[in-house]
Amino acid sequence: MPRALSPNKPPAPAAKEALLTLQTTTANREAYTILKISDAISSSSTTTTTAAGTTDPAAARTSDVSTTSLSTPAALDADLSHYRQLFAKLRFSYVEQVTKEKFIRAIVGDPPLIVAPGDIAELEGENARAKAELKGLKVEVAGVLGGLEERGRGLARRWEAVRRDAERVGELPGKIERVEERVGVLKGEVGRRAGEGTMGLPLGKTREVVGERRAVVEGLERQLGVVGGQVPRKRKEVERLRAEVAALEVKRGNCLAAAREAKRRREDAQGGGEDELEARGRWERASEAVLREVLGV
Repeated sequence: MPRALSPNKPPAPAAKEALLTLQTTTANREAYTILKISDAISSSSTTTTTAAGTTDPAAARTSDVSTTSLSTPAALDADLSHYRQLFAKLRFSYVEQVTKEKFIRAIVGDPPLIVAPGDIAELEGENARAKAELKGLKVEVAGVLGGLEERGRGLARRWEAVRRDAERVGELPGKIERVEERVGVLKGEVGRRAGEGTMGLPLGKTREVVGERRAVVEGLERQLGVVGGQVPRKRKEVERLRAEVAALEVKRGNCLAAAREAKRRREDAQGGGEDELEARGRWERASEAVLREVLGV
């Protein structure tokens, strides 16, 4: 069975050239952020002020955006909240001042300006329509801002993903070299062990052999599990047998001692000496015969 051919690899010079192009493009690309874009606005505002002849440092307002150096989103958010508060106070002061001026002009005018109730109602209607139109525009602007913010976050996530992918692509040449070295080492080992039957098998046969060996290992593991379950019972049985053997050893020792004692007595009896145990036995048998005769048993 012929071995499957490996897929055609791209030529090394083309891959290196593509990697070099990617690294150059990533290095030359500027990170466009709100802070970067605001630099152009700040420089444009400074150029306009200089061209107008306002070169006095005191003329620069401390609340102007062009004079601030904010470098973090938190600082930008705090500055935006500060400007919103200032704008709200300025708007209230402006409305109050304009209302006072109009009222004073209407009083001191010649002749005095007298507004009829109908005119007031008409102005209130126009004011209500203007407010409704302004509210609709605010909602529309809020929707546009929300869409821009979501799109900006999506672009930021895509940019981070592209940057991470570029870093991974930069790490690929080293990994490819290590893999190729490993492949060379494995090929050398296969060449040295070509005489073994299982080393030259094709992929399908190798998988079959691996499956068979795994089945054997699983069978052995099952047997080990069964034997492991029998170990506590066997251990108890061994302990019981050990206790029985110890008791038999004690009994055997007693029997050996008794046999040695009997042998010694027999030898003494053969030598002419009277065995005390035998004399005592004869005395006890005579006593028993006398008692039987007396008791009539």
